[in-house]
Amino acid sequence: MPDWSGQVVGIFISPKGGDAMSSLDEVRAVQGRGLEGDRYFERVGTYSDRPGTGREVTLIESEAVEAAGRDYGLRLGPGDPRRNVITAGVSLNHLVDQEFMVGEVRLRGMRLCEPCDHLAELTGQPVVKALIHRGGLRAEIVSGGIIRVGDPVLPASAG
Repeated sequence: MPDWSGQVVGIFISPKGGDAMSSLDEVRAVQGRGLEGDRYFERVGTYSDRPGTGREVTLIESEAVEAAGRDYGLRLGPGDPRRNVITAGVSLNHLVDQEFMVGEVRLRGMRLCEPCDHLAELTGQPVVKALIHRGGLRAEIVSGGIIRVGDPVLPASAG
């Protein structure tokens, strides 16, 4: 079993593509749909009409956001990277093709969530270079439930 554990330090959703992200204390994750109230749950996200997996939940490490500020001088608030779940203490890149628990919710990492020009436009900052290969993880919901700020992020074998 991998020797790691992390924690949820923020949760964000947006009702439609391009709208501001709202911070929540908890959110319901629904298998096959995403996070209730989020743009991709309702299929109105900017990339909803494009093929690809892992649009149910996106995660990013708080450490990556802090590094973008330190290394590139970016000023990103917790919701600015437009990811749903902000974590601390876990390397998300290692969770591609892995199942893991976020509180009571079981997720499967599908692919990296690389930054794009759309994100750069929305933030007004050069985030592509700053977040390349550390822009987060796209995941699908294997079994749903509630995700709460403060929930542990653990290997599925620990859940």
